[in-house]
Amino acid sequence: MLRFKRYIAEFLGTFCMVFAGTAAIVVNDLSGGMVTHVGVALVFGLIVAAAIYSFGDISGAHINPAVTLGFWIARRLPGAEVLPYWAAQFLGAITASLCVWLVLGNHADLGATIPTGTALQSFLMEVLLTFILMLTIISVATGAKEKGIMTGVAVGGVVALAALFAGPISGASMNPARSLGPALIGANMAEIWLYLSAPPLGAAVAILACRGIREPGCCAGKCIA
Repeated sequence: MLRFKRYIAEFLGTFCMVFAGTAAIVVNDLSGGMVTHVGVALVFGLIVAAAIYSFGDISGAHINPAVTLGFWIARRLPGAEVLPYWAAQFLGAITASLCVWLVLGNHADLGATIPTGTALQSFLMEVLLTFILMLTIISVATGAKEKGIMTGVAVGGVVALAALFAGPISGASMNPARSLGPALIGANMAEIWLYLSAPPLGAAVAILACRGIREPGCCAGKCIA
């Protein structure tokens, strides 16, 4: 039962993050820019922080397949949990995008992440952004769980920071589920490969970097019970 609750928490956390963040993009488009780019970045950062405080003690509030992969590489998450976590996260994101479409209509590509420059530029940007995000998460997390008084602030702050300066270039996804949801529901799959591959690579490199700069304790946190 506890394991099933983790999957529900990942579904709900990812749903909330994708719904709030992409809805902010759509509303910004519908309102003629009233939300603003800064507002959209803050929405993403705040909803990630809220998800961590709401679900961090249950599932760890990964709400991101790349983060789940990073925890597994760091040996903080059992391999048997990876696929169920991914399934819950992708399902949550797809459901969220469906709700955005039903409530607000098919505007602004449903908040999809679409490169504005070359695919290589956005690929490298997503790798580097996810590297920074995962390095922050693995440093403040307890075991495989993002929880603690300041964890939500730290992780949400990184998400908002990335969205502020990199959003206009790559969309600052750092999250395969966040990108797949609007791409699938909005039938805009042209560049989805980029957002499915770059964040996991960035997360994996972050774990290697953590091992290089910290004591073995970086990857010695206990797996979730």
